[in-house]
Amino acid sequence: MNAKYFAPLLALCAFSTAQAHEVWIERDGTGPARIYLGEPAMALPEGGDPEFENLKAPRLLGGGKAALVRKAGYLEVAAPAGDVRAQDDAVFKPWGADDKKEGIVYYARAGRAEPRAVMPFEIAPVTAGGNTFTLVRDGKPVAGADVTVISPEKWSKTFKTGHDGTLTVPMLGKGRYLLTASHKEEGSFDTSLGKVAVLYRTATTTFVAE
Repeated sequence: MNAKYFAPLLALCAFSTAQAHEVWIERDGTGPARIYLGEPAMALPEGGDPEFENLKAPRLLGGGKAALVRKAGYLEVAAPAGDVRAQDDAVFKPWGADDKKEGIVYYARAGRAEPRAVMPFEIAPVTAGGNTFTLVRDGKPVAGADVTVISPEKWSKTFKTGHDGTLTVPMLGKGRYLLTASHKEEGSFDTSLGKVAVLYRTATTTFVAE
């Protein structure tokens, strides 16, 4: 294949892979947190997602100094009690033309005990333990944005946030729910893997309904 056609194809593949994948955190009670990379609406392959090796060192916020331990398909860490947050801009290398590189940064949260957002892009509960959440970008609610809800049974539906950036999650039974949202920005951004002109931000929040 001609190189001038091959390069855009590689960029498209990189974009598709990055956009299809999420980083999310699962936690049961006060046990260790498990950080995953994959497609949460799909059953996780045995041994983890094929791209899991790209998840190397997500940065935990307020997570203490416990080491990340690589398991079969996830990273495990003994985090302090409470909600767990992590972010990572080094999962996938920037892709695209040199003058318009694109990149992605993941923000992940487990728990709904704290009704506040800490990360630059986060889905936070309005009240502790509540089912209404706000999508927050740099401390401000994001109105009219798509947020996808994935139920414990892998049922999924996308909702629009209201004028105040909120949405209420339909409770379809007990188990773990996952919320995910993405946001695209253009400009000039520094990432740990270099500068990019287009940055995709992806946020996930998981919680367990008893």
